[in-house]
Amino acid sequence: MYKSLVRPLFFSMQPETAHDVMRTLSRCANLSAVSTMLRRCNVVNDPRLAVTVAGLSFPNPIGLAAGLDKNAELLGLWSGLGFGHIELGTVTAQAQPGNPKPRIFRYAGDVALINRMGFPSEGADEVAIRLAEMRGRLKTLPPIGINIGKSKVTDIDRAIDDYLYSFKTLSPLADYVTVNVSSPNTPGLRQLQERERLSALLGALQEANKDRKPLFVKVAPDLSFSAIEELIECCEVTGIAGLIATNTTISRDGLSVETDEAGGLSGGPLREKALEVVTFIGSRLKGPMALIGVGGISNYTHVLDMLAAGASAVQLYTALIYEGPAVARAILRGLTRFMDDNNCASLTEATNIWKNRL
Repeated sequence: MYKSLVRPLFFSMQPETAHDVMRTLSRCANLSAVSTMLRRCNVVNDPRLAVTVAGLSFPNPIGLAAGLDKNAELLGLWSGLGFGHIELGTVTAQAQPGNPKPRIFRYAGDVALINRMGFPSEGADEVAIRLAEMRGRLKTLPPIGINIGKSKVTDIDRAIDDYLYSFKTLSPLADYVTVNVSSPNTPGLRQLQERERLSALLGALQEANKDRKPLFVKVAPDLSFSAIEELIECCEVTGIAGLIATNTTISRDGLSVETDEAGGLSGGPLREKALEVVTFIGSRLKGPMALIGVGGISNYTHVLDMLAAGASAVQLYTALIYEGPAVARAILRGLTRFMDDNNCASLTEATNIWKNRL
């Protein structure tokens, strides 16, 4: 029904208009009774799907990537759709409108999006108030991460204070926090991936991390492997819990049409590059650091590819736009069928079987 009726209606609108309509219609899912009803329809209860990531227990490996719920408005919906974890944001310390519209572009033939949102955010204080209220209302929620980024008006040399404000405001309400230094849509932000700046930022956040919440760093797919190695070393030294790879890309490789639209590319064209980066990181990680794979995931084979490459869990965003609200359930059912067909007692066994087929 989604692909035949709902998606054509949404795709007849500008992408951000469709998103706003969806958000308005979905707010009823924040009622506990509605979220519970959705969970009964969508949650795939199978203990074999459970994964542990940075000490956190996820009921399944499919998470919602940051970007779709920037201001913690639809927690009841995401929980009801069966996601194993939810990453909110990106949230900035100061409220900001983001970049001028239009700023999202669909490329349906490639199952892709380009966005240059620029971190539109209601600000850390407002998001904290709403998230606290949501946590009080909704008793059944998977682990929640909060993705934080730099306010556009903050100079790069004052970025640490900006991130610290968001972290101190939001981390008490989060199960983990992701440090976004890799979006291509905030001028100068990716400079924070440079070793000296990143070390200073992560060190300051860890010093403020009195509750020892797991900290993740989101990685750009456009870094060279040598730069990724430096980033990994920096994260290991500062005790970062894990990496999320990857963010959107400024490359247009894999896109079948030419475009002059600026922004980050996500979806199908990113999948191979994201998998390549996850494979590289997975081969370099030592010790307990976790890895979450993101980029072009839309079915269970894509998930197994990421897990075989070294990820402990995955996230998706663009697939939800193209495949619809049942996408997490469909992927999880695909995983359970694969485990049933191969007599797997765990996702680890399934991953090992998949590796042997590659």
